Amino acid sequence: MAPLHALRQRLRQWFHARLPRTDTLLLTQRNVYILPTRAGWMLALTLLLLLVGSINYQLNLGYLLTFLLAGSALTAMHSSHANLRGLTLHLSPPAPVHAGHAAALDIRLGNEQGQARHGIGIGVIGEASASDNHLAWTDVPAQGSTRLQVASVFPRRGLHALAPLTAVTLFPMGTFRVWTVWRPAAQVLVYPAPEAHPPPLPPGEPQPGFAGSASVQTTGEFDGVRAYRRGDPQKSIVWKKAAQTFAAGRDDLVSRDALSTQRQQLWLDHTRCGAPDLESRLSRLTAWVLMAERMGLDYGLRIPGRELAPDQGPTHRARCLEAMALV
Repeated sequence: MAPLHALRQRLRQWFHARLPRTDTLLLTQRNVYILPTRAGWMLALTLLLLLVGSINYQLNLGYLLTFLLAGSALTAMHSSHANLRGLTLHLSPPAPVHAGHAAALDIRLGNEQGQARHGIGIGVIGEASASDNHLAWTDVPAQGSTRLQVASVFPRRGLHALAPLTAVTLFPMGTFRVWTVWRPAAQVLVYPAPEAHPPPLPPGEPQPGFAGSASVQTTGEFDGVRAYRRGDPQKSIVWKKAAQTFAAGRDDLVSRDALSTQRQQLWLDHTRCGAPDLESRLSRLTAWVLMAERMGLDYGLRIPGRELAPDQGPTHRARCLEAMALV
């Protein structure tokens, strides 16, 4: 079985390599394929037995039943092919995800014809999705469109091409399987997986001109804090520390000390994060980036070949994660 499986994989790869990559695919007679299912082959065998029996015993009703079923099967074959032919498949660019998480592929199925399409399944081609049980099913209204999502998991960081997709239908009788193969051109950016239980953020580095006055907390956390003053903006309140004081039965609020922040900068440096290898360092740095972002801190990033100045916000977080994904 192993040589046969390897041969099938090589044939599949050869066939997929011949297909152009595109994010919009119009299904025509050139890219829609049809073959009988197991039920279809069983129906064909049944029709053959009925025909032989009708010939041997000269059964007119047997001839009628045989050709009636054969005509229904031929009609179903054309209906199945037409159910998929003419659809337009469009893939929206997938959002970045962390390694090990599923990327959601948003697909729109457009139908410009005046006939509704029923029982359309879409899935990712692979060993785990070879069965129809792993397809996402939908109907497409006449002269309308519908959307569905399929998931694809990427175990490693980096910029990855999407695996080929397939669109399948068994409508109306299930005796014929009609399918197409689609190679999207879009790519998905996969960030490093964050460390599950990272250590606290590293202490801040003193800025030039404040080397003698940089304060570092004994807890190992970077941000300097002070007692809450009336009029402080809510975003300056350290809610993590507030939750700790509330749990201890106190109602003291603390705010970030702007002067302390001016004296020191938080740098997330891959050479000082304490992890043994590059992948574990990137995993820890990813967790620190998410942690610093939740705390509303300015943070910089140093990784091999690149340095990002301290900043905060969704744009800065995305830049840092993208830089670590592509290192």
